[in-house]
Amino acid sequence: MLLFRLFMLIDAFLMALPHSWRKGIFTALAELAHRLAPKRNKVIQQNLSFAFKNELSVNVKKEIERYCYRNLALNLLQTMENRHNTAEDIAKKVTFVNREKVEEILSHGRGIIFVSAHFGNWELGGAALSSLITPITSIYKGFKRPEFDSYLFEARTAHRMILAEKNGALKHMAKALKNNGSVLIMMDQGSNAKYGVSADFFGHPTYHSSTAAHLAGKFNTPIVGVYITTEDEENYTLTFEDPIEVTGTDEETITEATTKQVNTLERVVRHYPTLWFWCHKRWKGEYKDIYQ
Repeated sequence: MLLFRLFMLIDAFLMALPHSWRKGIFTALAELAHRLAPKRNKVIQQNLSFAFKNELSVNVKKEIERYCYRNLALNLLQTMENRHNTAEDIAKKVTFVNREKVEEILSHGRGIIFVSAHFGNWELGGAALSSLITPITSIYKGFKRPEFDSYLFEARTAHRMILAEKNGALKHMAKALKNNGSVLIMMDQGSNAKYGVSADFFGHPTYHSSTAAHLAGKFNTPIVGVYITTEDEENYTLTFEDPIEVTGTDEETITEATTKQVNTLERVVRHYPTLWFWCHKRWKGEYKDIYQ
């Protein structure tokens, strides 16, 4: 509890500073973290080599490596600022592309299963989606120190987001969809044969969560990919992909729907490789030898 109180004092101090100063502090810490994390940097390089083979130069891969830390710092900063931002503040920073696709679905009283990834400023993307488009139910994983959970809750629920703890989250998402609500699922984490299906990802058969496809087939709810990008870290674009309609829950249908999501994710990451979270061992379940 003492640590949390100290953290809140630091939070209050930082929020009293101009945004540019806060950003400067967070990005400077990101640079320091990059220099102090050779093992994590190795994982990033292993992922990039496995995904792109020889498509990227050494300099480009080093730039992606550095930006992984900066992007994470910007997401942490966004979490802090989301506790104080209003919907109007977010609207000034975010422009929507293909918004009409989701408004058409919502106008018919249907919910949407939004799928995204740890890509770009995902904290801003989630807040913009929930506060400016439609309230969403999303999954979160509790901290080892539970007193910090309330901080995350405040940052996200302030923007109409309903949080469901990872254990038992499926029940909460099913309830939301049954009532024609919308949910957000981050689909870029590792999976296995029990909880997912295999689909090629950067040319490698890889297990991906099939939760979105199963929920879509069961509740007749479309899946819409949503990804946030930026050119200057101040103005952001939230793009909605074409809806995916899932007509059943048989294995072939689920695999097809999941593969479409994976193909979209790969296309987006290939176009903006700097913005994806390359820091985690995405392929450790299928190709653990690449991390030796």
